[in-house]
Amino acid sequence: MTLFDGIYPFYTQQRKSFVFDVSTIIVVIIFLTLASTFLLIIPGIRGRARLYWMVRVLFSLMVGAVIVVVQFTGDWESGWVTANTSYKSFSHAMVNVDIGLHIGLAGVNITLVGNPVNQVNETINYNEHFAWSFDADYDHSYSGGLEKGLPSPILYVAEKFTTHSPCNVHRQYRISSHYTSASLWVAFCTWLISNMLFSTPVIVYGGYMILVTGAFMIFALLSFSTVRNSLVCPIQFGTTSLQIGYGGSFWLTLAVGLICFVAGITVVALHYFNSHLLKTFFDLREDKAEDYQEMTEVYVNLRFMNSTLSPPQPSELTLHDIRK
Repeated sequence: MTLFDGIYPFYTQQRKSFVFDVSTIIVVIIFLTLASTFLLIIPGIRGRARLYWMVRVLFSLMVGAVIVVVQFTGDWESGWVTANTSYKSFSHAMVNVDIGLHIGLAGVNITLVGNPVNQVNETINYNEHFAWSFDADYDHSYSGGLEKGLPSPILYVAEKFTTHSPCNVHRQYRISSHYTSASLWVAFCTWLISNMLFSTPVIVYGGYMILVTGAFMIFALLSFSTVRNSLVCPIQFGTTSLQIGYGGSFWLTLAVGLICFVAGITVVALHYFNSHLLKTFFDLREDKAEDYQEMTEVYVNLRFMNSTLSPPQPSELTLHDIRK
């Protein structure tokens, strides 16, 4: 197959990448812009506070970026297999291909790459996305693939996730992905609240909220892991089988969730055992001293004080009465 004006024949649009898509790139650009903006203004911060500010801001942006980005990635579960299989239906032509299965929260991506790429007078390099979000119809996407005449390995793998498949994994993946996504959005909200609380004098509440953020991220992973409770559906290509395991997005979410736990526990522990160091790290020690200095600085009206402290002078009427 060859390109025609940047589009593959028989396809109405470019096919989606199994890891990065437009939404992921937009989110990454937004957070990189925020980080770049902060790096431009950080030279104006004096002393060690510059390092403290950089650590806090970059850590916070990293957590927020991961929470949002993994919503759109397609490698929560992934697997590859190399096999000799038929290429098209009603054809005896055999091809040697790498078949990849990549599962995300919004759907499944199936890749097919030839070894070599050019075989049977065609370029074998496919990447097809089948969505199962609540606003999408997976069976309709699968029927569209049949109408396009996709290669048999892609259709075979995609058929395993249809609603009428004997594997019966469509409903489990769809519901678990929905709850995973919802938990991550709640984690994003608690992340925003923690940033606001870290800007207040009561820093420990920010530590509690970053603990809640980590808890919701772990809960999201547990929600996605429930698909492991269902029966494993075999995906066989001759004598070889396609095995899938947790992908990069799953492990990245786990790592950031654990980091949030460590950061939250550290903030709470320092609040109770070394609040001076905690206030220094959050640059609140100097602000508190300035506030105390401003509150102790008193302006006195000297004329009013002199008039109230001097003894009262007797009036002329009083002296006249005394002489009498």
